[in-house]
Amino acid sequence: MGLQLFSVRDAMERDPLDALNRVAAFGYEDLETYGYDVDKGTYYGYDAREFRIILEDLGLSASSGHYGFSEFLTKPIDELKRYTEQCIVGAKALDKSYITWPWLAPEYRNLEHYKLLAERLNAIGEWVTKAKLGFAYHNHGYEFDDHDGQNGYDIILRDTDPATVKLQMDLYWVMHSSKVTPKEWVAKQKGRFVMWHIKDMDKVTRDYTELGNGSIDYLSILPDPQESGLEFYYIEQGGNFKHNSMQSASDSATYFKRHLQKFL
Repeated sequence: MGLQLFSVRDAMERDPLDALNRVAAFGYEDLETYGYDVDKGTYYGYDAREFRIILEDLGLSASSGHYGFSEFLTKPIDELKRYTEQCIVGAKALDKSYITWPWLAPEYRNLEHYKLLAERLNAIGEWVTKAKLGFAYHNHGYEFDDHDGQNGYDIILRDTDPATVKLQMDLYWVMHSSKVTPKEWVAKQKGRFVMWHIKDMDKVTRDYTELGNGSIDYLSILPDPQESGLEFYYIEQGGNFKHNSMQSASDSATYFKRHLQKFL
């Protein structure tokens, strides 16, 4: 059972060791990181090798990480390559399987930049694959916005190489913003959706909420894991906590283990 650590970012900022101990106690086994400092080579203030030891001592792994690629979209290609190489060092230090592009800045959410994005994803995918790691793109909702009959996600799927650019499907955002269901996306590109983000949607506000507390019927919308190519999945809640982030992570873990884990 995986957790995107951004879900408990306030606790990670206060006391990473305490937060990780509690996350492990909730039953999470695998993590997706964020916020790697490429200049210092640190995760949450710890040297990457030291952080790996911390995880191992708690029986935790980190199979994927979100890295800050967006700011390099329009920079010279050699700067993007240098940054990617730094991310590869950080990912290998934690024995990760995937490096993931997690976000696109608002000023780039147009057709021109989506086409550039596809080019850059292909380049990163090639570099990361040569380093014997996997590379994936994580969607939000803006990729599904209509631009004169086109959208960013169609461009990404059409113009990137499925062999080197995999996909991390955020099931919440697909249900929130896409006219195509998760199962239909998988049918379009079988085997390419190697990771999922699993989170629920508030019944009124459509904001994030704890698993089982929202409007997404996961029993009916979950794609077939084998057809998807699923390797890792991460529970996530970016905000709108009922009490606090840690309680939400615990509540979502409890619901997931009772109702969803058997399907994965």
